[in-house]
Amino acid sequence: MKKLLLLFLLTGMVATAQQNLTIEQATYGQYQAYAPKSLTAPQWRTDTKTITYLDNTYSKLMSRSEESKWEETTFLTKQDLTAALKAKFPSDYFSFQIFPYRYEWKDKNTISFDATGTNGTYLVLFDVEKKEVKHAISFSKDATQQTMAPNGTKAAWLNENNIVITDENGNNTNVTNDTDKSIVNGSDYVHRQEFGINKGMWWSADSNMLLYYRKDETMVANYPLVNFGERIAKENDIRYPMAGMKSEEVTLVIYNIASKTKTTLKTEGPKEQFLTCVTWSPDNKYVFVGVLNREQNHLKLNRYEAATGNFVNTLFEEQASTYVEPLHNLTFLPNSNDKFLYRTEKDGYEQLYVYNTDGKLIKNLGYNDVIVMELLNFDAKGKTVFYVGTANNGLDRQLYQVNLKSGKTIQITNGSGTHSVMVSSDGSLALDSFSNTTTPNDVSIIATASKKTTSILKSDNPYTGVTELPKMELVTITAADGKTPLNGRLIYPVNFDANKQYPVMVYVYGGPHAQLVTNDWLGGASLFDYYMAQQGYVVFTLDNRGSDARGRDFEHVIHRNLGQNEMADQMKGVEFLKSKSFVNQDKIGVYGWSFGGFMSTSLMLNHGDTFKVGVAGGPVCDWQYYEVMYGERYMDMPQENPEGYEKASVVNKASKLNGRLLMIHGAQDNVVVQQHSMQFINACITAGKQVDYFLYPTHEHNVRGKDRIHLNHKIADYFDTHLK
Repeated sequence: MKKLLLLFLLTGMVATAQQNLTIEQATYGQYQAYAPKSLTAPQWRTDTKTITYLDNTYSKLMSRSEESKWEETTFLTKQDLTAALKAKFPSDYFSFQIFPYRYEWKDKNTISFDATGTNGTYLVLFDVEKKEVKHAISFSKDATQQTMAPNGTKAAWLNENNIVITDENGNNTNVTNDTDKSIVNGSDYVHRQEFGINKGMWWSADSNMLLYYRKDETMVANYPLVNFGERIAKENDIRYPMAGMKSEEVTLVIYNIASKTKTTLKTEGPKEQFLTCVTWSPDNKYVFVGVLNREQNHLKLNRYEAATGNFVNTLFEEQASTYVEPLHNLTFLPNSNDKFLYRTEKDGYEQLYVYNTDGKLIKNLGYNDVIVMELLNFDAKGKTVFYVGTANNGLDRQLYQVNLKSGKTIQITNGSGTHSVMVSSDGSLALDSFSNTTTPNDVSIIATASKKTTSILKSDNPYTGVTELPKMELVTITAADGKTPLNGRLIYPVNFDANKQYPVMVYVYGGPHAQLVTNDWLGGASLFDYYMAQQGYVVFTLDNRGSDARGRDFEHVIHRNLGQNEMADQMKGVEFLKSKSFVNQDKIGVYGWSFGGFMSTSLMLNHGDTFKVGVAGGPVCDWQYYEVMYGERYMDMPQENPEGYEKASVVNKASKLNGRLLMIHGAQDNVVVQQHSMQFINACITAGKQVDYFLYPTHEHNVRGKDRIHLNHKIADYFDTHLK
């Protein structure tokens, strides 16, 4: 009897293991329950051979060191932080749910982190040896974008559209006092965060000056978003500079702490130019700014004197017949005030160049067709620098080391796949998290000189005993130009039978700065793609020309002609699908969001004989309704390129709709405003075409949180109803 019971239990376990994913699991499982085992929030302790990370309970900071032969020990606990904060601020109450996830090493004995007490929020510098607070700045709970000065004695923050500086004694200085909300100071939301912009305030190295953006958008048209949550729906105006219309005017201002004076950099030129690559010189004397014209085809890298704001010199200029896209600040070489690294794709691939502050090119550090994806540390002597770059036609990520003087480059990692790497402050060691299509995650320590590897963690397949993921393979397809290899991903239906025919869901993005197919765990796919394969679909994705990680010419083919070459390449993917006997050629659908929504709609209208069902989320329907910075980079102004805008528009092609199309939009979308889909829906009504539409009243450009489950359920149901 016991044997029969055991057999029954085991049989039940096996049956459970073979169950398909639920829509809930498919939505968040790969980031939570089924995320491969890894180190959480790892960092190198500065000037040591020690890594730190959070334990499985998120309550402790753990460490492993070369000295301890990489054995795990407890380094700090959240209780240590609570006790130190209580000692520093006895009148406040602190309780950490987890050890601060965004802790950061400032030096060998100091970490920084954010803390929230009953009375306020704090930026903290914590001495890990003494287990005490070195410096802490207290803010109002309404404070945003706090940034601490390098010396830890003060911090700048935003009170709505104005900058305040608070010192560690709690004294506040109002740097700006603009009452017009359309004058925005210190915000990272400048030029709509294009051009690599991710901050709006920069402290000088000596902590005596604060450099900040001042954005004047009073001349930009108001755009209404409607909040339906009020008893009477309320209009929420935003400033939205549409292509071809007035854009914001931005300047850079330096605030001197001692004199309490402001100096505006004399970035002369048209008021609607873009200011980026903002970098202090290490000696605090100069500020470097990339000045890009509104046409985005001419960049000047300029130097300005911090004391006066005066223009000093133009180091160099970049011009292109398509566009120039600066994305990174300058990185000065160690112990140098006059030499820096600059990243640009001017020679075909985004790579590193050494310049001096007179604008002289010292060394081109480019290596083959490798694209620099992430710049890491210098070595201890400042003679080499490490970076993560592409390999294998953009599918892989590898660790490289390049000599700054000779340009000689060494590839340190070798396994084909994705290496996510952090290099120690002296460059002697690297923490490598490696995955590919058959490896969930292998974490190891690499001695960069010898390439000797020490494994510290290997993740098992997190789906074992939970579900059986369908087979996935990476494929190569030739682009419509007849020569360029494109990366594709094919996920087979569960319990695949080559003698059967299956419907297809093509998942597409296709636009700049996005890569969907990668040589890592799950092949870059979301778990929702695997869910659809478990429901009986072939799921296919192709990174067409115009997408990321393949170089300038691969991406720039889209210039002034959005959607055209991208669609041509996607149809080559369809040819590949149709060559497979197991593909039902009468049941091919397409789904995408944002640029992918534009692509989905475009494919439905231009190739309606192929695509029978489409889902387009947050779609750009007419590029003249999109914003200046992104839209004009790729399409120029509507008045300069009317043919390109006309060809790219899906609104004027609504009469071509034959299949079933579901268009989804967030009512609060401030990126692709709802006017896009409204224009298309109206055109469908005029043309007598039926189209399905769904609005998420409270969401912006994407549907996040628990409602994402609702979204995925709706998409899956739509394909099941109209394609399957």
